[in-house]
Amino acid sequence: MPSAARVPYVNIAGQHRALKAELLEAISQTLDEGQFVLGPSVAAFEKRFAELCGVKFVIGVGNGTDALTLALRALDIGPGSEVITAPNSFIASASAIAMVGAKPVFVDVGEDYNIDPDKLCAAITSRTRAILPVHLTGRAADMTRIGQIATERGIPVVEDAAQAVLAEHRGRRVGSFGAAGCFSLHPLKTLNACGDGGVVTTNDPVLADRLIVLRNLGLRTRDDCVAWSGNSRLDSIQAAILLVKLRYLEQWTRGRRANAAFYQKALAGIPGVATPADRPGEYAVYHTFVIQATRRDELKAFLLSRGIETSIHYPVPIHLSRAAAELRLGPGSFPVTERQAGRVLSLPVFPELTQEQRELVAAAIREFFAGQ
Repeated sequence: MPSAARVPYVNIAGQHRALKAELLEAISQTLDEGQFVLGPSVAAFEKRFAELCGVKFVIGVGNGTDALTLALRALDIGPGSEVITAPNSFIASASAIAMVGAKPVFVDVGEDYNIDPDKLCAAITSRTRAILPVHLTGRAADMTRIGQIATERGIPVVEDAAQAVLAEHRGRRVGSFGAAGCFSLHPLKTLNACGDGGVVTTNDPVLADRLIVLRNLGLRTRDDCVAWSGNSRLDSIQAAILLVKLRYLEQWTRGRRANAAFYQKALAGIPGVATPADRPGEYAVYHTFVIQATRRDELKAFLLSRGIETSIHYPVPIHLSRAAAELRLGPGSFPVTERQAGRVLSLPVFPELTQEQRELVAAAIREFFAGQ
C-alpha cells in the first residue's frame, strides 16, 4: 500500500488551507463577542440557510441525527408509530426513528438509490405517522410522487437531506418539500462544520416554535421549562465557520458536478461499470459519486494499490445490521438495496480534485476492467 495516497478520498485539510485566514477571523470575532451558545452567528446562519433552501424557518441543532430526532418529536411521533424510510442509508436515518420509540418500516429503492415511489403505498398502514425519504448521494428523491402519496393520506414528510444541500427536484431545493427537512453539517458533508452540527428547515411556524424549545432543554425562557427535552444547540463558533463556507458552497458544488460529469464521460461504455446520471428536472450535488461495479471489492483493492482511495456507502443495508435484528428482516427482504450494496463504490469527487487526479482514477478503472 502506498505511504500516501495519490488520490485521497477526501481532502478536508486542502479545503481549509484556502480559507484559513477567513475562518480564523470569524472565530476571533466570536471569541470577542463571548456569546458561544445561540449567539448572533447562529441567528445569521439560520437566516442565510433559510434563504438558501427557500423556507421560512431554520433551526440550528447539534448534529444531523438530532435534526431527524427532534423533527420527529416535534411531530408527536413516538411509541406505536411507524415511519417509512429507505434501507440503504446511513444507520442514522433509521436510528432517529427508533430513538423516539417508533418503528422503522423500510421500502426498497430504485436505481437512483432513493425510495421507489411505486413501492411506497404497500408499506403504509394505519400506524404510519411519517414518510422519511433520504436524498442519498446528493440526489433528490422523487418528491413530486412522494408528496402526492403523503398528501392523499394525510401523512407528513420529513426529508433526510443530510447529503443534499443545494440539491433540487424540478427547480425546488430539498428541505422545502416536507413538513421538515433535516441536514447534517458533519465535516464530510458538502457544507461542513469544523466539528458537528445540523439544521432543521420548515415552513410551519408552530413546528418551528416546538423545535426551538426542544433543542434547548424544553425551555421557553430561562425559568420556564415546558417540555422534557435534551440539549442540541448549534455552537456559535461552528455557525461563524459555516457562514464563511456558505460563500463558497455554490462554487464547491459546481466543482463536484464537474468532476461527476468527467467520470460519467470517462467511464462510459466500460462493461461492468454503471455511473449515475442526472434525470430531467434534477440538480444533483454529488456528495458522493457512486458507481456500481462487478468485482467491486477487487476493484477497490486494485485502486488502492494505485494510490487511489475509495469508499463504500454502505456495505451493510440497515435491515441486515445487528441493531435491526428485532425487525426480523432477513436477506432477500429488499432485493434492489441488497444487490446494490454488493456493487456500489464511491469515487473521490471533492471539489479540490485536480484534473490529473481524476484522470488517474478513470485510467485505473479502465485498466482494471481491460484485464478481465
